Amino acid sequence: MKSCFAALALTCAMGVSPTLAGSAVAPTDVKMVDGEVAGSLTTEPGDASRGRKWFVGRKLGNCLACHVNTETSKEQFHGEVGPELDGVASRYEPAQLRAILIDSKAVFGEETLMPAFYRDGGLSRVNKKFVGKTILKAQQVEDILAYLLTLKDE
Repeated sequence: MKSCFAALALTCAMGVSPTLAGSAVAPTDVKMVDGEVAGSLTTEPGDASRGRKWFVGRKLGNCLACHVNTETSKEQFHGEVGPELDGVASRYEPAQLRAILIDSKAVFGEETLMPAFYRDGGLSRVNKKFVGKTILKAQQVEDILAYLLTLKDE
């Protein structure tokens, strides 16, 4: 129980407001400052192996639809719309990558094709099944972030 309260206190100290359940930050409570979201969205650390699953999965993350990276070269149908992600963890800080995953338009501008994966309102051209919902859950964002952090320049 103490570790739960400690994680909750740390989340608050990092400028992120937890939900009443304390397990995830609600999309409306995410605090983005200068293109960064410093605090984790969850009290559970991201898991890189789960993040890779979401990264290559065609149902939710579907990152491969737009991005290519060498580590996933055996997967089919890499896109070329977004930048190559090899070495992305060497180019961006974790707080920047988290912000990009949460709401890329707030980071790169409205012209980016990348969707806001953790916003549930104020969006345009939203698939009906996602109206009022996020594409990814908070833990999935943290898992994908953990995977992206493995993609460093050698």
